[in-house]
Amino acid sequence: MNDFNKSPSTIMHIDLNSCFATIEQQANPFLRGKPLAVAAYDSPGGCILASSVEAKELGIKTGMRVKEGRLIYPALIVLEPDPDKYRHVHLALREVFRDYTNNFIPRSIDEFVLDFTGYPILKNKDMFEIGKEIGQRIKKEIGDWLMVSIGIGPCRFIAKTASNLKKPNGLEEINCKNYLEVYSKLKLTDLTGIASRNEIRLKGVGIGSVIDFYHSPIWKLKAAFSSINGYYWYLRLRGYEIDGVEFSRRSFGNSYAMPYSNGGLGELLPILQKLCEKTGQRLREAGFKAQGISVFAFYRDRSHWHRSKTLSKEIFDSRDIYKEALKIFQTCPAELQRSGIHTIAVSCFNLKKTKTVQCEFFADVEKKKNLVSAIDSINETWGDFVVTPARMALTGDLIKDRIAFGSPR
Repeated sequence: MNDFNKSPSTIMHIDLNSCFATIEQQANPFLRGKPLAVAAYDSPGGCILASSVEAKELGIKTGMRVKEGRLIYPALIVLEPDPDKYRHVHLALREVFRDYTNNFIPRSIDEFVLDFTGYPILKNKDMFEIGKEIGQRIKKEIGDWLMVSIGIGPCRFIAKTASNLKKPNGLEEINCKNYLEVYSKLKLTDLTGIASRNEIRLKGVGIGSVIDFYHSPIWKLKAAFSSINGYYWYLRLRGYEIDGVEFSRRSFGNSYAMPYSNGGLGELLPILQKLCEKTGQRLREAGFKAQGISVFAFYRDRSHWHRSKTLSKEIFDSRDIYKEALKIFQTCPAELQRSGIHTIAVSCFNLKKTKTVQCEFFADVEKKKNLVSAIDSINETWGDFVVTPARMALTGDLIKDRIAFGSPR
């Protein structure tokens, strides 16, 4: 029985292939056609964030270390991220999509979901025509070296699955007529959300392929996932929209991998402060305050330490974030710090999105809010950290601007 969603395919998923690497090749023609990686740092231990199509063909993948990539291909070109370039392309893509529908959502800096349900453009063009036109416009108006893979389907999950069928520069559809043919060619881990752990769960109940997954009854899927996720996958594989809920942001944070073994707390404090400044800036840009602070430290002997604290009041000022983060970090046992810190991270949680400011007896919160807004405005106009705490004066280019995968900010 064909119980796949028979609704028209009005959802389009667009993925900019090898995003950071391709944008670097677009910006510099001398890099085109060469294996290239964009890494958090260009040192041997730097994590590769994106590899060009040419590098991927050699087996150099996201998540590898630079030294691993150069073992595969010694002449690998490695660049550190240039977030301004990537944001520029992201915003240019938005402008193109607005000509077709206002109902689109960026899933990350390089992925978008466009919903054409009820839009008049479908009276004159079908989804394939629109997809081809969007691809052509991106090359003509934004960059001729940029490549996008476009998937079409009746829901977000199916459209994303379709976008992964042919990379780069693919344009594919999954619908009620061809879904079984497509599913028969996919592995379980080809499905977004099914990594090795979930694959093991599924195989544990006798589900070894995507076709098996689709034909499995709800009771078996619930047994595999031990939760409501089993029912969600039952619907998802049949093309029904269950991923449409936009979950609220849970936290903001920043981390820094030390390129050398630090000499102690005094050396670490400026870095901790800069992490807190960047975290606070992102928190305020998004219109949030926080009522929780978390600090994580990973040491060179591979041990780690983590502690979180729920606060009695909401905070938004980077100075307050630093004070709380420092208090937390000072509770870390001294014996853990002897091997030196490899990575330190700070994050804010228990987010509150509110325009009101609760008054306090011993602090003028409105005055503090105006001061912080003024500093943010100056830094936005003249460059990050033009106005900055004195303790950060020696941090230089440490903790460079990074692009979060879940947000263009």
